[in-house]
Formats: sequence, structure tokens, C-alpha cells
Amino acid sequence: MTKKVKPGVVSGDDYKAVVAKAKAGKYALPAVNVVGTNSVNAVLEAAATAKSDVIIQLSNGGAVFYAGKAYPDSFEAGVLGAVAAAQHVHLLAERYGVCVVLHTDHANRKLLPWVDGLLSEGEKWYEKTGKPLYSSHMLDLSEEPLEENIETCAKFLERMNKIDMSIEIELGVTGGEEDGVGHDVDLSAENPKLYTQPEDVLMAYNRLSPIGDFSVAASFGNVHGVYKPGNVKLRPEILKASQKMVQEEANCENNPLNLVFHGGSGSEKSKITEAVGYGVFKMNIDTDTQFAFAKAVGSYVDETPRAFKHQLDPDSGKPYKKVYDPRKFLRVAEESLCSRLQEAFSDLNSVGTSAAL
Repeated sequence: MTKKVKPGVVSGDDYKAVVAKAKAGKYALPAVNVVGTNSVNAVLEAAATAKSDVIIQLSNGGAVFYAGKAYPDSFEAGVLGAVAAAQHVHLLAERYGVCVVLHTDHANRKLLPWVDGLLSEGEKWYEKTGKPLYSSHMLDLSEEPLEENIETCAKFLERMNKIDMSIEIELGVTGGEEDGVGHDVDLSAENPKLYTQPEDVLMAYNRLSPIGDFSVAASFGNVHGVYKPGNVKLRPEILKASQKMVQEEANCENNPLNLVFHGGSGSEKSKITEAVGYGVFKMNIDTDTQFAFAKAVGSYVDETPRAFKHQLDPDSGKPYKKVYDPRKFLRVAEESLCSRLQEAFSDLNSVGTSAAL
């Protein structure tokens, strides 16, 4: 019998239950990058509308923006912004009636001090509340030698496991760039760097599984951003091969790995469905939601361009205050983001599946 989970931010056994339910039900959850309360609230609204659980995540750049770009110490801003965003989600998520996984996005070697800082804040939160601040942190050390990547992740997982957190690691290279963290690699369909080897995944499994809970962003040709059709060739069968190898070598259940699909924006729907069938429970989406938010604002401005050049209409004298009120165009942007996420929930087959229902 599927465990019913209390709505709100999940961690520990509740997080594992949400992930297990998704894999068993052959659906995945969108992981949406946010940069402020407008995007956070739109994601929560979208999840409640779809009756689906959801993953809210921040990059370091998003966290800095959340704290304020003028904040004098950019490192401190990254920590404080991520803490502020997490506290905002903790306060509201339960009221939206769905389960929310709180995640950080790509942290490469230079951003490990940021993760350290967040773990210190998470340990304080855990001591006070019995729960971690974030459900999981993501380390992207795919530029490092494989052994170094896995060993560094193991050290972080030892610390995270003590406060009921999971870790997401990256094996292989996801092409393109995500908020300042990325890889300058050839994006042609034949570049082997874009395809993770099952043997590497097995090595990570053997090292990390005795320590605690983890997920793997294994590359199967995926790229951040949106590219012309044909530039990138997704090969979800690589995920299937990794699952098969781990299952056979470790003598465990079907699809033992919790897999993550990076660069979900613009991906073929058939490839998304196939990847989910191989144990993908999380699909990152940022480019498409950014565009949905921005396009709505642009269209709103285009409808009444004079309102954004004059407080009073130069011909009629009519005041435009009710048009340029930021709440007006920000709400339009939220609605557009929410609408785009309904498409994502549908593509990932998660509509009506919340573990809180």
C-alpha cells in the first residue's frame, strides 16, 4: 500500500516515499528553477492545480538574485538567498496541499563552499525543527576525474545523511550552460562525453548506496537550453543499460537507481516518456518556464505600450496606474508559467498523483 505523505516540504522517509511512488507509477516530477517569490508561488499554484507533487530548486545565481543583486557579499547572498527561499517554501507549501521537494541545482567545484554554507544552515534548521532545510543538494563534479567526483560526493553525502537529506550527483556531461555552470563541449550527437557509461554509474552506486540516499543525473545526450532539432540525440536506452547493470551486479530490484533528466526544456515528448520508464523521477525545466514568464510580460506591455512610457495618456489624460502596477504584469507572468507547467505535468504523467492525496 502506498504511503500517504503529509503535504509540504518532504525529506527523509517522506522524500523516499514520494520518489518511490513516482517510479512505481511511471511518472516524474518537474524540477523548476525559481528566482523569487513570484516564480515560487507560480510553481506552487501549478502543482496544486495539477494535484501533483513538484520539485522547487535554486541555482547559486538564483539564490544570489533572491537575496538581492546589490547585496555587498555575493557568497553570503547565495547562502542567505537560498535560506530565505527555503523558508518561504516551508511556510507556504503545506497550504497548497501537495508535497514539495526542495533542491539546489548545479554546484561545481568552485560552488562547494556554497553547499557547505547551506549545510551549516540546514543543520541548524534540523536541530530546531527535526527536518533539513533542503530535501537534497546537487553536486555537479562531472568535469572532475570520475573517482574524485564520486569520493567528493561521498563525503558530502555522509554529512547530508545525518540530517535526512539526499544528494544528486552528475555522471557524464550535460551540454550547454545552466545559470553560469556548464560545459564547453561539442554538442554533436556523436560526442561520447554526452553519454554516461553504465560502468561509471555502477561505481557510484557501490560507493554511495551504503552511505545514504542519492540520485544520479546520468547523461544520455541531454543539453541545457533549447536547440534546433537534430543537433542533439537523446538516447534513453543508456539509462536502461545502467539500471540493468546495477540490478544484476548488486542483485537488487528492478530500476534500483533514482535517475534525473537534466535539460528537459524542448525535449521530445516520446523521449521523456521513455526516460521516465527507465526510472527517471525528476526532470529539470528552466528555459521553457523562463520564456513563458518573459513572453507574458512582453505581450502585456505590447497591449498597452503607452502605459509603460507615460503615467498619464498624453492625448486623453487617462491615468495608467492600474496598468503599470507591477502586480498586474507579474500576475500575468505567473499565470503563464503555471500554464506551461501544466504541460510539463501532463508530459511527465504526474497529474493527479500527489502522494499527499
